[in-house]
Amino acid sequence: MRTQPLVKAAVVLAALPMLAAGGWARLDPASFARFTNWPNHEHFLHDAGVFQLGIGVMMLCALWWRDVVALVLAGFVFTNTFHAVNHALDLAMGGNASDPWTLLAISVVAAAGLWLRLRRTGGTRAEEAA
Repeated sequence: MRTQPLVKAAVVLAALPMLAAGGWARLDPASFARFTNWPNHEHFLHDAGVFQLGIGVMMLCALWWRDVVALVLAGFVFTNTFHAVNHALDLAMGGNASDPWTLLAISVVAAAGLWLRLRRTGGTRAEEAA
């Protein structure tokens, strides 16, 4: 399995720009919009940032987690919870007052599924699958 280190490096190298762009769009949406020549719609850039961060986090977690269902649930909980936070912080920009709570409720359901899954599987790591 000589390709394994190259695959791991590819995952990390692909995850890093997702994390960098996501953090930038979330933390400084106006600067990100100018650089990328996107409209400066703060809430949508916050959401885009969170979704990019979620992609990067899931990619890195895939290096450690063998269980695809646990990986997807963890990525969803991370991403959707921060999506709920965006809706709470950006509520003055539009949307419904119930949006953050609805999104958070879905995260709670997914977190319960993740907890049950990890309880059942013991959180098997990727190295154990090799």
